[in-house]
Amino acid sequence: MHVETIIFEPSDWVPNNQRLPVLLYKGLLDDDRRCDFEGRFAEGGWTDIWANGVFDYQHYHAGAHEVLGVARGSATLLIGGSGGQAIEVTAGDCLVLPAGTGHQNLGCTPDFQVVGAYPKGQQADIQTSAASNEMLAKIASVPIPHSDPVQGPSGFLTKTWREPPTSGRHTTARQALHSFHPRRP
Repeated sequence: MHVETIIFEPSDWVPNNQRLPVLLYKGLLDDDRRCDFEGRFAEGGWTDIWANGVFDYQHYHAGAHEVLGVARGSATLLIGGSGGQAIEVTAGDCLVLPAGTGHQNLGCTPDFQVVGAYPKGQQADIQTSAASNEMLAKIASVPIPHSDPVQGPSGFLTKTWREPPTSGRHTTARQALHSFHPRRP
């Protein structure tokens, strides 16, 4: 498994989140070529777990961070609005989208399914228009989760999202993705 991080600048009407990077975990499949996303997310304290697809229109959540684990199939997801990046995901991949991050399904295999969840106490509202100043303040005030949905309380998300921002720490959508290979326990 490795983790990629990317920061998206605002794009058209999608605000994105310039403070917190999108996290893309690659290769979470076990020996049986499966990943128990429901179990991982629940163990990490993420709630309102659901299984379905990703909407085929650009949207974002102002009141919650969201995790999407690819349980089956593959898809091309446009992350970050019209000026964002098309990202290929396959079974065993997992995206953590900070509040305000646009996402859309551009195309997928017929069996594509994601498992989604949100940090405890956060509400996943669906936004499809430009964010007002009030909405931007709401996005900025969404608390950082206490636990990484994939790796638990001491996982990559909790370390990365809690660090003070530093220049050059994350890439932007116009740069290559940064890879992190966590050590195995």
